[in-house]
This record gives sequence, C-alpha cells and structure tokens, in this order.
Amino acid sequence: SREFIDRSAPNPELCVQYGASAMVMDMRVFLTLNPFNVYVSQPAIEPGCVLRSNNWAILEQRRLIDNEQVRDCKNRMNTFGFTGPLEGDPEIDCIYQNDSAKNMFLNQPGIGIPPESDRF
Repeated sequence: SREFIDRSAPNPELCVQYGASAMVMDMRVFLTLNPFNVYVSQPAIEPGCVLRSNNWAILEQRRLIDNEQVRDCKNRMNTFGFTGPLEGDPEIDCIYQNDSAKNMFLNQPGIGIPPESDRF
C-alpha cells in the first residue's frame, strides 16, 4: 500500500513533506541484435525518495550535493532521488520524470492525480 511505501522510505517524514516515496529498482537489460532479443535481470528493489525540484536545498544544506551537481541536474530539468538515510551514506542520483509510457491505470474515467503531483 502507499502508506507502507511512505513509512519505508528513507527519512519518511521529510520525504512525504518535500517529495514522494518511491520503490527504487536496480536491474540490467541485455539486448542482442542477431537475433534480436531483450533479456532482463531480476530487479533489486529498495525504498527511496524523489524530491521536488524546489526542495533541493535540503540536500545542499547537508552538503550531500554540490553546486556543480545542482547546476547539471537543473540544466537537464531533472530532480534528485535518493536511497538510504540522509544522516548515513545515502545514494543520490539526478533523475528525470519519464511520462512517455503513461500510466494506464490513470486513464480510466473518474481517476486521476492532482496537477500538483504530476510534475516534480
């Protein structure tokens, strides 16, 4: 459930207030060309957090990202996501929102997400 994912996120209160909890998946994709096939490894899943772009100061104040990382991420109109507690040794990545696949669950009549939740 969403509540379980929210509680499992690193720094759960901070994450819910300044971003959104997430399930982070690490996996590898192998693509062969002759013959054409796609192979996918078993994903490793862990709780994470995606910060809204206007809340990056949280990471800057804790000296977890520097000015160059902020500039590079901002230039690509992305945001930051992290796994692990911010007080420990978090893994922080510049990530982008990929909405090209669309969420087919949200395309049903009467179901949708609020506009403020649509863009990070």
